[in-house]
Amino acid sequence: MEGNGSIDMFSEVLENQFLQAAKLVESHLDSEIQKLDQIGEDELELLKEKRLAALRKAQQQKQEWLSKGHGEYREIASERDFFQEVKESEKVVCHFYRDTTFRCKILDRHLAILAKKHLETKFLKLNVEKAPFLCERLRIKVIPTLALLKDGKTKDYVVGFTDLGNTDDFTTETLEWRLGCSDVINYSGSLMEPPFQSQKKFGTNFTKLEKKTIRGKKYDSDSDDD
Repeated sequence: MEGNGSIDMFSEVLENQFLQAAKLVESHLDSEIQKLDQIGEDELELLKEKRLAALRKAQQQKQEWLSKGHGEYREIASERDFFQEVKESEKVVCHFYRDTTFRCKILDRHLAILAKKHLETKFLKLNVEKAPFLCERLRIKVIPTLALLKDGKTKDYVVGFTDLGNTDDFTTETLEWRLGCSDVINYSGSLMEPPFQSQKKFGTNFTKLEKKTIRGKKYDSDSDDD
């Protein structure tokens, strides 16, 4: 009987705690509703105007980005184009590629998706054979390499797939996370949790290097020619 009494007392205490919590929540909701009821028409109009102004500003920013070639993954023809494109935009991702490197095609697929998602960033690609001076200046040795630029300056590089889980099967989300780590896109996820950490399989095809001579310059490639 004594045991049952203890259980009943515990249940009563627990029930009281739940009731008190419910009253607090209800009181808070009542307070918030009262605040809303007290907002006058002038204040509501002001809030609406602020919201509309923010929307108009966002739309103008979007149109400005689109006018500068954001929103699509584009190939540029020359080193001169590179400097012009970088000068126009605050954030730029440029893929230095070669036609015969199949891992460049893997990157192409993911970059095309991200270009549409992240209008704040310009996504470009440039054939290394058309940019010997630029490759030397940026010390690009491994193909593919992504140069990540901010305010006209090279901030970081993604060299091969090492930072992407070391696998050809990395996800678009993994590349998005890596770009977010360099603040070259507006990343909404957690930078402390790389998406590839949850993948069970890590790549085994990322060990072979080859040497290619392009206009007298040697480039390392992380893949065979097609």
